[in-house]
Amino acid sequence: METVATLEKTTLLLNPLIEKEDVKREEEPSCSHQHKQKLSLVSYESLPEFLKHNEFVINYYRSEWPLKDAFLSLFAVHNETLNIWIHLVGFFLFLSLTLSAMTMDPMNANAMKATSQQLANSTNTFLHSNNPVASVQLPMDAITVDMGPATELVANISRWPFYAYLCGAMFCLLMSSTCHLLSCHSKHTSYIMLRLDYAGIISLIVTSFYPLVYYSFACSPFFQSLYITSITVFGVTALLVSLLPAFEKPELRWVRAGLFASMGLSGLVPIVHKTILYADKPEALITTCYEMVMGLFYASGVVVYTTRAPERWLPGKFDLAGQSHQLFHILVIAGAYTHYLAGLVYVSWREVEGC
Repeated sequence: METVATLEKTTLLLNPLIEKEDVKREEEPSCSHQHKQKLSLVSYESLPEFLKHNEFVINYYRSEWPLKDAFLSLFAVHNETLNIWIHLVGFFLFLSLTLSAMTMDPMNANAMKATSQQLANSTNTFLHSNNPVASVQLPMDAITVDMGPATELVANISRWPFYAYLCGAMFCLLMSSTCHLLSCHSKHTSYIMLRLDYAGIISLIVTSFYPLVYYSFACSPFFQSLYITSITVFGVTALLVSLLPAFEKPELRWVRAGLFASMGLSGLVPIVHKTILYADKPEALITTCYEMVMGLFYASGVVVYTTRAPERWLPGKFDLAGQSHQLFHILVIAGAYTHYLAGLVYVSWREVEGC
């Protein structure tokens, strides 16, 4: 009996301590609860400054997530989901195109004829569908090179400029997708990811020049070296400028767009030169048409990116889908694919005709 009494007294003495400990446990959230709170999607106002890029996208932001969770958010829904997946799908598209090109045999005369006729047909369709009064007709027979009975290639032309472009496109798309996926981790990670994103854009622009210049001026080594060196130096300079911390500020959006646009517009010089030099070549006309369409896609992307339309007109309505950056990504892929088609014409032209 004395033992029972002693236990009851001990219990009464410990009760206040037990109650306080229970209250403390209730007041302190569990680790899993804290982790869950940290991984919740937040609004623009709750973001740290390094994540504030577009005030017209209001909700569904990831803010300072651990790298593992940021990576796994590839399969979650937030305001960067489509930005990530559009360019990720684009990367795999260009990877498949690259593997296909690497296994493609040098084209013979018959393959050149079939390819050229298809490209000419598609170009005529584009011209007439977009301009009802257009009277331009590409001659079907003139587009092919008169090889006579021969089926061998005239010259062994290197394909490295074409492969360099495909690698530049893949690097751009993959870096962009990675940037949108992981930049939410921290300020330092965001800085690194944005620089890789800028490097990807620059590599796409620079390598886009290589097929154009290398194949157009295969018989003019001076201009070939001049144009390739010029755009490469321009690209390295732009890359160094992008390393400046101020380069990523939202208010410098127009500066970034202007720098990349000026790089792209410098391509007009070799394009005009090529058109004058090969005015009698249907291949020159076809590639120029493709390059004009490519430029239209890229220019539209720059306008959408800088104006942040349509979300600026209806803030919060395009947080998940339809925002300007997603449209920008789609236009970039369209432009890059158009230039890929031009590259096929360049390679076919030179492998069959040589200089």
